[in-house]
Amino acid sequence: VQLQACGGGLVQAGGSLRLSCAFSGRRFSDYAMGWFRQAPGKEREFVSAISWGGGSTYYADSVKGRFTISRDNAKNTMSLQVDSLKPEDTAIYYCAAHLGGIGPIATSGNAAYWGRGTQVTVSS
Repeated sequence: VQLQACGGGLVQAGGSLRLSCAFSGRRFSDYAMGWFRQAPGKEREFVSAISWGGGSTYYADSVKGRFTISRDNAKNTMSLQVDSLKPEDTAIYYCAAHLGGIGPIATSGNAAYWGRGTQVTVSS
């Protein structure tokens, strides 16, 4: 499995971005997907996850109401719409994939495959 995240950038507080993750190598619809982020000097943290069919989604409390995860199984892509950005959202955002259910990604931060990340920087 290969994952490639893109869409990051530099935005002002209150702005928006749309992050995308391209999946290849296996059948995309077999995998739950998620987004994680890591800020400088901090541990990686869970952001959001979506089940293989898109029917279940999870969000970290810090992003609820501002971020929206989605997937298009026909295009093998996952997206994260990030709105109302805050300076504390500054981090490298990684997409991740896990075969089967959403549980490991959403509850334990476990994923079998990781992308290289895309930088999001929010200025105040």
